[in-house]
Amino acid sequence: MVSPRNIRLALALLVISATIGIVAAIFQKGSKSAPPEQVSQQLPLNVDVALNKAHFTEVRGGVTVWTIVADRAEYSKKSETVHLFGIHMEFSRNHSAGTITVTAEKGTYSTKSNNVALRGKVHMTTASGIVFDTRSLDYLASPSRFKTTDMVSFRQQRMTLSAHGMDLDVDDQMATFHSAVEASVAGLNRK
Repeated sequence: MVSPRNIRLALALLVISATIGIVAAIFQKGSKSAPPEQVSQQLPLNVDVALNKAHFTEVRGGVTVWTIVADRAEYSKKSETVHLFGIHMEFSRNHSAGTITVTAEKGTYSTKSNNVALRGKVHMTTASGIVFDTRSLDYLASPSRFKTTDMVSFRQQRMTLSAHGMDLDVDDQMATFHSAVEASVAGLNRK
């Protein structure tokens, strides 16, 4: 028969070896992980702050003029510029016109002038159902106007129009098309 003293000795050895095994496993796993990189090393040299789902708003006289939501934003303090990716820009309804919504693949926002340069597939819609498509569109904050020198297509109800260059006043939503204008109205076969 096994003596109680031998059983205690066997249990003590079992507990000690289990403890040593656990400590060794923790030490081995803990020593393999690399130290995390510093955030400043992960950003390009010209970017001071990078944000996902960034939100920008321009307010004049206590009234919101526009809001931008970008999937990603990279701010450079030196150039006072924010590089935007996956842009959704919305202009608030004013006393004379409805909302304007603009989407673009990328763009830049100047924190100094509040101008916004939209690039890529730029798509604009107004509350009245007007649709514009172009490759580039600049929003000039001071005159509150959109401007492009690229080809632009315009659609509203039965009318379609294409032109080279356009200005659009945000406040009254009046558009001026520059050159090479071609227009057609559904139901009419004239250009």
